[in-house]
Amino acid sequence: MSPKEIIDGFGSITALVVGDVMLDAYLWGRVDRISPEAPVPVVQVTRRSARLGGAANVALNLRALGATAIVASVTGNDSYADDLDSIFTEKDLSTDGLMRMPTRRTTVKTRVISGGQHVVRVDEEMENDLAAAEEEKFLHQVIELMRRTKPAVLIFEDYDKGVLTPGVIGGLIAEAQRLGIPQSVDPKRRHFFDYREVDLFKPNLQELRDGLKVDIPRGDMDAVRGAVRLLEARLANKASLITLSEHGVYAHQNDQETILPAHRRTIADVSGAGDTVISVASLCLALGLPLPEIAAWANLAGGLVCEHVGVVPVDPEALLAEAEHLGLGSPAR
Repeated sequence: MSPKEIIDGFGSITALVVGDVMLDAYLWGRVDRISPEAPVPVVQVTRRSARLGGAANVALNLRALGATAIVASVTGNDSYADDLDSIFTEKDLSTDGLMRMPTRRTTVKTRVISGGQHVVRVDEEMENDLAAAEEEKFLHQVIELMRRTKPAVLIFEDYDKGVLTPGVIGGLIAEAQRLGIPQSVDPKRRHFFDYREVDLFKPNLQELRDGLKVDIPRGDMDAVRGAVRLLEARLANKASLITLSEHGVYAHQNDQETILPAHRRTIADVSGAGDTVISVASLCLALGLPLPEIAAWANLAGGLVCEHVGVVPVDPEALLAEAEHLGLGSPAR
């Protein structure tokens, strides 16, 4: 497939994203003085803003690439959940998969910005797993959503906020395999080894270290290679894609490995790059591309978003232009 055929193919895909959604809130202001109560700056707030974060940011990347994105998650029954619903509607994302639970609270990360500087971040969240009854209710809803929408790929977006419990993970993997839906995972530490037998497992280097509890020096590909063998022995996953920041990506499937250096770029901000990588990799997986091509597209897209300040979805036109320049895929027919 040519780069254009691949980008166009993204538009035919429905992707189901299951995981922790959050509200990224911002307070913008200026600092003119130090508080008389403590040696801390006083921020005069001049503006507020909010955007979708966590699993919802993966959905924004999928939408930017033309795919249909469905998000399934749990929020609190609070004003922040109202804010999430409003932004979902504004971004033309369905709220059908969002389940409110009065025993939970909506995850909110509030950043205070002054003069372009990040002054402080305030997190409001719950990190404990869903209770047994909540887990059963959510799993049932997502399975029904999966059967009804028939997604081409199931994406687990785990931020360790309690939505993706072992029961939810195992139940959804089993159902996706029964329905013939490929699964991709962007994991976190707590349930790292619950994602057994998935199609694509995509930790970054730090998550690989934390999950395996091993030291992997940056740039040491022999150490990465050995860690991935340990990972696959434990998970029995079909393919692994490890993002290595400035050292690019490492991919492995069966006896084939792919090592790609990072593209040379002016890095402005790495925030959200992992969300872009899992989005592009999952769409490529849904198209049935081989792992070396999946790795190449994901590596390219992750680098592109790092050229922008803040969390932004990937630009499909820029992605296509660079892919054609680099000769990704096969020539157009």
